[in-house]
Amino acid sequence: MGRVANKVALVTGAARGQGRSDAVRLAEEGADLILLDLCGSVDSVPYPLPSEADLYETARLASAHGAKVLSRVVDVRDDDELRSVVTDGVREMGSIDVMVAAAGVLSFGLTWEMTRAAWQDMIDINLTGAWLTAKAVIPSMIDAGRGGSLVFHSSKEGLKGLHSMGGYSASKHGVTGLMRTLSLELAPEFIRANSINATVVDTPMVHNEVTYAAFMPDIEAPTREDAAAAFAPINAMPIGWVDTGDVSNAVLFLASDESRYVSGVALPVDAGALYK
Repeated sequence: MGRVANKVALVTGAARGQGRSDAVRLAEEGADLILLDLCGSVDSVPYPLPSEADLYETARLASAHGAKVLSRVVDVRDDDELRSVVTDGVREMGSIDVMVAAAGVLSFGLTWEMTRAAWQDMIDINLTGAWLTAKAVIPSMIDAGRGGSLVFHSSKEGLKGLHSMGGYSASKHGVTGLMRTLSLELAPEFIRANSINATVVDTPMVHNEVTYAAFMPDIEAPTREDAAAAFAPINAMPIGWVDTGDVSNAVLFLASDESRYVSGVALPVDAGALYK
């Protein structure tokens, strides 16, 4: 216990799914938290996005582990909002030692057939949002002079393409490249940058009617069991998806001092999918 004690972590996309899992795992190990999420809809995103109530629930779960929590509804596409919450967070908590960029959206379609809005929203939220979050956080880390850890949620699609996911893959390849560049630029400050490149994860982004229809177009009203079978061929190990906790354990390692000299790494949590 206490692997990130006395650290403050800022987590985007924290209202549910992978972001919530990361936040709670970090709280379990002693971190205080700044939790951000849009908590609203995006027109091009075809599945329901989380609400303010979801964000409050994440804050409640983290607080139950003793974490001090600041939660805020923030759009990662808005650099003014991000800078404001970073200023407030540093004032209230003293520093930001860890950034976890988990905010992301997904839509499907052949790359040449997707709408401009769908493409732009994935680039703006998944890639530009990650950049803007890092851009807001990094100056405070440099000023604090105690190093830090930037953890970006990329994807195995940030290292490998997948049919009908061109916009998502492009955005996540961009995240991987952003991370690698920051790892070089920030090395003199002992600020590390790494990414998590996961396979399919058990989150609401995956378990919804739209995603099921994209992967199982020939099955009427597919079930979770159908989805497990449909996703399994993606992975080398015979599973449909990994748990959010599997990914959060990797985030915890990269956030902690256990990885103090690990930087520039695209860490797969992928059940062997990249080498299949």
